[in-house]
Amino acid sequence: MNQSILLQTALALPVPDIEALIQGRMIAAMPRMFLNPGRTFALYPANLSVDLLSGDGYYRSHFLPVAQKALAQLNSDKVSIKAWARCELCQMVNEPESLEALSRLTVWKTEALQQILQQRPFIFVAYLRVYLLPQPLEMSVHPSGNFVSLPKSLNVTDSTPVLSESIFAKRRQKLEKLEPPEHPELEELQSALVHLSTTNPKAKQLGTEIKIFLGWSEKLPTTQPDRDLAWISAIAALGDRSIELEEKKSNYQAGTDFENITRQSLEFLGFKIENAYKGGAGGLDLFCSQPYPLVGECKAGRLIPSRTAEELIKLGGMHLTRDKFLESTKLVIGPGNPSADMLKAAQEWKVSIINAMTLQKLVELKAKYPGAVNLVELKPYLEMGRQIDDRINDYIQKVEREIRLRSQIIQAVKQLCSDSDFPTVAEIKVQYNARFAATTDYKLTNESVKDLTIELSSPLTGYLGRIKGDNWQSDRFYFLRDLPLDD
Repeated sequence: MNQSILLQTALALPVPDIEALIQGRMIAAMPRMFLNPGRTFALYPANLSVDLLSGDGYYRSHFLPVAQKALAQLNSDKVSIKAWARCELCQMVNEPESLEALSRLTVWKTEALQQILQQRPFIFVAYLRVYLLPQPLEMSVHPSGNFVSLPKSLNVTDSTPVLSESIFAKRRQKLEKLEPPEHPELEELQSALVHLSTTNPKAKQLGTEIKIFLGWSEKLPTTQPDRDLAWISAIAALGDRSIELEEKKSNYQAGTDFENITRQSLEFLGFKIENAYKGGAGGLDLFCSQPYPLVGECKAGRLIPSRTAEELIKLGGMHLTRDKFLESTKLVIGPGNPSADMLKAAQEWKVSIINAMTLQKLVELKAKYPGAVNLVELKPYLEMGRQIDDRINDYIQKVEREIRLRSQIIQAVKQLCSDSDFPTVAEIKVQYNARFAATTDYKLTNESVKDLTIELSSPLTGYLGRIKGDNWQSDRFYFLRDLPLDD
């Protein structure tokens, strides 16, 4: 159950520091007094008029653009309080040799910390567990002391933490031991993307994913449909429509529209389309050269004409060398169910038939999980001499089962991190088998869990984090982000 907390005061901190805490970039603050562990307070963004806060003398270069933007948004009359925090630990630091390590784990420059230590006997470092407020609290600017009284008491809950308990615990351990960050280069890259994020959605998405991998954030924001992928929903419609009734398009134009979107679909799936083959009168609709040769014939309308298989064989033989054509997968893509004559010809000429809607489903899978469709693994499902919609659906279901398995592994790790320490492969196996094996009828072994956890903790996926042990049996894993599914 979420705990209810009554806040009456706010801790005054430099506004860039609060921004770094809210973004999950760090979990530390430097109050001017010792904070008792367990104390709760709102975070008041102060404009502390100290020479150090002028900019590049205080903050590390990769954080400086964020700091400058936060300072520029300060209002001279009003402040906006967006978060509150609980002090988990407060330490006094006075060893100059510790300052460089502290700098690497925060946004402060080593030189700034050295200067502070020259002015004070200690630097107080407070470990703050930060929570977002349901909506910002606007209040008048208050003369900056250590704490500021709120205009009214705030009743809040701990249901909106910036960092999950497991991620916070890992970050706290690193800070206590002053261990170096694992991926400083990615931290710099993420900060560099801040400049592009306002105008480039791709840069914003990459920046978000890097934040999740670094442990600065846990969940992807709710995503809006990608306008660049809106064409996918038209694949089946362009193949299946009745050309006599819809948009008054000629047979030729309707066929060209479907041919173009089929080419786009296969290229999106990862095939290399050879532009020398673009259909037209007497032309081959499409030829894919990689990762394996594939020739295709596209038919839009109500059904696939009976002689389409023979047409594909004839055109393929005309435009490709004998060896290249013989080794190619031969595919007809079109609407409806093929006639008995078409099925007989497909069997005779070793041609595969796929419905436009099935192609759309395959492309939708690729769009939702970009790495999910493996064309080499798909090839055995492109069986020659028959309609293969059932085989493609088998492949899609296989991929979805594999994605679900990985999502469940992530959930098992997430649960274990909430209940205890970061788990080993053996502990993850036990948790998965206890929680999921009964419904999936599939039990995992240590070896299979090892392979899955290493995959899910790679820098290219970033769903789990990994702490290497002496061998894979002693490796430990922690939760970074969910792999959402459509149930």
